[in-house]
Amino acid sequence: MADIKQDPTAQKYQSERIQHWDQVARQFNRFGRGGDYYRSRLVDVIANIIPQNQHVLEIGCSRGDLLAKLKPQRGVGIDFSPEMIKIAQVAYPHLTFIEADAHTVDFNEKFDYIILSDLLNDLWDVQTVLEKINRWSHPHTRIIINSYSRLWELPLALAARLSFVKPKLYQNWLTVEDINNLLRLSGFETIRTWSEVLLPVRFPLLDSFFNCFLAKLGLFQWMAISNFLVARPNAQKNDESLPVVSVIVPARNEAGNIEAIFSRTPEMGAGTELVFVEGNSSDHTYQAIEQAIKNHPERRTSLFKQTGVGKGDAVRLGYSQAKGAVLMILDADLTVPPEDLPRFYRALVEGQAEFVNGVRLVYPMEKEAMRFANLIGNKFFSLAFSWLLGQPIKDTLCGTKVLWKRDYERIAENRHVFGDFDPFGDYDLLFGAARLNLKIIDLPIRYRERTYGSTNIERWKHGVLLLRMVLFAASKIKFI
Repeated sequence: MADIKQDPTAQKYQSERIQHWDQVARQFNRFGRGGDYYRSRLVDVIANIIPQNQHVLEIGCSRGDLLAKLKPQRGVGIDFSPEMIKIAQVAYPHLTFIEADAHTVDFNEKFDYIILSDLLNDLWDVQTVLEKINRWSHPHTRIIINSYSRLWELPLALAARLSFVKPKLYQNWLTVEDINNLLRLSGFETIRTWSEVLLPVRFPLLDSFFNCFLAKLGLFQWMAISNFLVARPNAQKNDESLPVVSVIVPARNEAGNIEAIFSRTPEMGAGTELVFVEGNSSDHTYQAIEQAIKNHPERRTSLFKQTGVGKGDAVRLGYSQAKGAVLMILDADLTVPPEDLPRFYRALVEGQAEFVNGVRLVYPMEKEAMRFANLIGNKFFSLAFSWLLGQPIKDTLCGTKVLWKRDYERIAENRHVFGDFDPFGDYDLLFGAARLNLKIIDLPIRYRERTYGSTNIERWKHGVLLLRMVLFAASKIKFI
């Protein structure tokens, strides 16, 4: 597409919109409660995505209300309407506002989150703006986009005519598929998509039911007014020096497997650290680990005795003591072969994912590897989680999960959202990764039979607990 500065038609298009939004700014208070409620709903949704104290850029920031309510550490808003920028600068002097056209503005800064809220449908050249955003993104930046659904073209036109919402000029009316394609062309990868706001005006009780619940279900989601997308820059290989890898090994009543863990776990990256957390075993697991450490002085190893209860507590202790930049979990029962760990390492450091989730449900299992009831339960929870988190999760309870330590620390900082309620550790990590919009990828492995000991899982008791956790997380992630 031609340079917007050299295209008279594009210049006229932009000029009309600047005049339009200046007029909207001057008459902002005449628009009614429907528009106010819709905007407040968007703020709630976006605030649930973006933690406080981040570096945030909003393009098309209008009066700056959304940006301010996110409480960023560094907040920058761009808008081409002089009147909107004047209002924003007076209302929020602690934030930075730039009067500029998103197609042509240029500055040198990177942001953690970049927001385009109800903007794409109004742009002359969406691809040009998205390509420019790439310059302001680091590998961990998240792009938050929401855009009107075309199904609402006529209802919104009627609402604007009746002065219930801000009037709009003609729109692009992009579909989710259109936006996904433009993101790909501009160097981004979509992580997840969903719909919001089924009832854009306030009705006591009804608005919460429609927008927090119905809008997330079945055919109702196709009727929602706003399509949301979260994207990240395309996969980039780790450009730093090779990382040290910490393999966390929770071990309870696994004495017979300890020697194999030492001999079979490969060296990865700049070296592999084995972090054992022994869970007050009734056999001689602790002594077996101590002896193996003496037998393998060549291995980088540490040993801790768990003071709490449950695998989740053991994993968190191991993470807190790990020195590597990459964190892995290896169950001491060796049902996931240690020889498979380099696959997880490569997927992470090559940028294919930011959270690598082991999957036992792709390849056929060895005969006694998993009971039939456990298999059915795992399949049910995989479907529930894929719907709940907005990313495909085929196996929620495979013990092997891999992520960067820096991302785990962010998950830990936000643990207050869900609470410390997960005895297994798997859900704590998956919920946290999804809330931070980390790119999750499933990595299939062949699940093996135990050769020593018996499982610590009580399938019916723990199954009920897992279901309760899913319902609780739904209220924090899906039905907000």
